[in-house]
Amino acid sequence: MGFEVTRFQGPVDEELVCPICTGVLEDPLQAPECEHVFCKSCITQWISRQPTCPVDRQSLTSAQLTQVPRILRNLLARLVISCDNAQYGCPRVLNLDTLSTHLEECEHNPKRPILCEQGCALVVPKDELKEHNCIKELRSLINKQQQKMNEYQHEFNELRFFIIEQRREMQLLKDFMRALKTSNPSMRAIADAMDREQQDREVVRWSSSLQRARVTRWGGMISTPDDSLQRMIKRTLTEMGCPSHILDDLMENCHECRWPPGLCSLETRQNNRRQYESYVCKRVPGKQAVLVLYCDNQHMGEEMMLEPGLVMIFAHGVE
Repeated sequence: MGFEVTRFQGPVDEELVCPICTGVLEDPLQAPECEHVFCKSCITQWISRQPTCPVDRQSLTSAQLTQVPRILRNLLARLVISCDNAQYGCPRVLNLDTLSTHLEECEHNPKRPILCEQGCALVVPKDELKEHNCIKELRSLINKQQQKMNEYQHEFNELRFFIIEQRREMQLLKDFMRALKTSNPSMRAIADAMDREQQDREVVRWSSSLQRARVTRWGGMISTPDDSLQRMIKRTLTEMGCPSHILDDLMENCHECRWPPGLCSLETRQNNRRQYESYVCKRVPGKQAVLVLYCDNQHMGEEMMLEPGLVMIFAHGVE
């Protein structure tokens, strides 16, 4: 809908009036063929009922509407209009292009947010401040928050049930594979392959749940961590839900004695430092350590990667 003509100072050219609402154009759009101009909301609503120009009935769709020429926008911008809040006491008269900015700050706006100073510190519209009841509003806010908490709890319970079912199905599959190996030796190779595939999928799912990490100081790498540091990292990996079938291998791969050729000595690590930036690293929460899992780093060569992955511990430099 356009602006009421009576709000403007002086006469308004009829070219600046919307043929649909007969108000001064607001967010104007133009029909490409006949060049008739309308308020955006007016013409959009019109076309939703009948796809024609309201003036000459030529075929017209929303996709065909275009922006009006700059000269028309400039003419609209120079029009002088009274504030929307004139009836509430605002005396301002200003150019149309500055109206929206003024309305955001107008102190006469009955809907201007006001901070309640009676104790609740809630923000309420100015015209509702007299009827504002702190206790009632706080109680309503608490009820809404409680309702959200109940919804979150319901979603959590559903998710937990889903996870339990997934684990149950996974255990049934493992039991089936174990029974298949025992009862039919000829199927053992197939069962082993299926078992490995299932384990690989489990690692990929776990990896996708971990947060990416960035190493800023590769020189801070601890290539020979002591037993206490290894135990601390292993405990953290267990708490992170690391699949049990790769946990021990990962921890063995935290020492340079088990690292691939490109990392197994200080000299080779220095020669290959440029390749470090290609690693996809996952964060070990709360620790200056990262996981470099094989499933995330199959683009790395054998000299820089091994299965199921590496644990790299640092003195500093992990973000």
